[in-house]
Amino acid sequence: MSEALTPETPEAVLDEAADEAGEEEPIKQRKNGLYPGVSDELAASMKSGWADTELRGLAPIAQAGYTAARRAALSARFPGERLVIPAGNLKTRSNDTEYPFRASVEYAYLTGNLTEDGVLVLEPVADGHKATIYLLPRSNRENGEFWLSGQGELWVGRRHSLAEAEQLYGIPASDVRELPAALKEATGPVRVVRGHDAAIEAALTDKVTREHDDELRVFLSEARLVKDEFEAGELQKAVDSTVRGFEDVVKVLDKAEATSERYIEGTFFLRARVEGNDIGYGSICASGPHACTLHWVRNDGPVRSGDLLLLDAGVETHTLYTADVTRTLPVNGTYTEIQKKIYDAVYDAQEAGIAAVRPGAKYRDFHDAAQHVLAERLVEWGLLEGPVERVLELGLQRRWTLHGTGHMLGMDVHDCAAARTETYVEGTLEPGMCLTVEPGLYFQADDLTVPEEYRGIGVRIEDDLLVTEDGNRNLSAGLPRRSDEVEAWMASLKG
Repeated sequence: MSEALTPETPEAVLDEAADEAGEEEPIKQRKNGLYPGVSDELAASMKSGWADTELRGLAPIAQAGYTAARRAALSARFPGERLVIPAGNLKTRSNDTEYPFRASVEYAYLTGNLTEDGVLVLEPVADGHKATIYLLPRSNRENGEFWLSGQGELWVGRRHSLAEAEQLYGIPASDVRELPAALKEATGPVRVVRGHDAAIEAALTDKVTREHDDELRVFLSEARLVKDEFEAGELQKAVDSTVRGFEDVVKVLDKAEATSERYIEGTFFLRARVEGNDIGYGSICASGPHACTLHWVRNDGPVRSGDLLLLDAGVETHTLYTADVTRTLPVNGTYTEIQKKIYDAVYDAQEAGIAAVRPGAKYRDFHDAAQHVLAERLVEWGLLEGPVERVLELGLQRRWTLHGTGHMLGMDVHDCAAARTETYVEGTLEPGMCLTVEPGLYFQADDLTVPEEYRGIGVRIEDDLLVTEDGNRNLSAGLPRRSDEVEAWMASLKG
């Protein structure tokens, strides 16, 4: 029996023994496992008798041409510099279980690869850069990694070989385990996208600066402001699945009434997992006064007939593009008079915001247009003293609107967040930009400044808009927005 694999042997002793012998570090076994070790005979058996599963003649991923163009733009921006973009590592959820992995946006945007521990390196050459994607190769069968390691192939599934990766992503591939040592020896200017891989950052600790690294991240954020054709198609896929998820929810509102908001959350999640990678962010399934909490993600409250349900949710595609759509629905299918009054005000504000989305317009224009309508209604209802211009100048409407009217959308639900203010919030809309328009009114249940009938009502309507050459295209137009159309749509889905 190989004592090096017995759980009773302290890991520190194993590591020290391996170092002294110049051997590969033994695979650590879980403490309190039911098997005390591995016999030599079993170890030998597990090394042989396996079919060749190498995949050959693989077609490149659909976005390979687009990712190559993105890398070329990055290369042109930072000539003569080594650029290091990590995917990130698994994060522990508890003890020996991990959260589902999601590659860093910068890495996924430039490679299309979504596996943990990957690193893209652009090495400067005379005419630009040479790209290499560093990945974990197939699990080692000689040392038993593939069946003894918790991240081995027989535990978590097969990963692509380096040769397969080269075919898929169109980038030369190397073993990522060799990269930290190589980076330590690297010379010349280097930039790294921080916050994803501590080992890679440690290898570069004396070669990089925060200022230069921030410039790299800003560039990659701004590069995503305008979506290419592939990205626009993925966003439409995300929205189309999201529309079906909203339909799923309406069909089971009776079951949600019998349980809680969790039923709505679970129903939408099923659609996201069946048709996409995941939800793009924590679903907001806010019924009744919970709709007044902007990011209500506890989703543990009751769903009652007569209340409104604010559902803010989005499906994330397998390529990590997410939708972000909100509808505020009457649980019983019909708005009350006061609910409709508030809903229609938000609808009118959204209409004004959508009309302002067009190429050449200032990014702020859609927000200003929507806020003007909301301020007008609040003055009209006697909740604020006019004139409207005074209300807007002082921001008084924000007691009941609070948030901005939208944001960029893409691989992050709040995409391009590191972009400079002058190119984002103070920038100009261009064809290919994708953003949300989502005005809202929220009257807290304990707000004594409004009539009692308003209290506990929250309404938000949100759609995803792609800026086109002549205006915009509402990607989420498949979901009704006008109050009477919402009622008719819900009635049709309920049979």
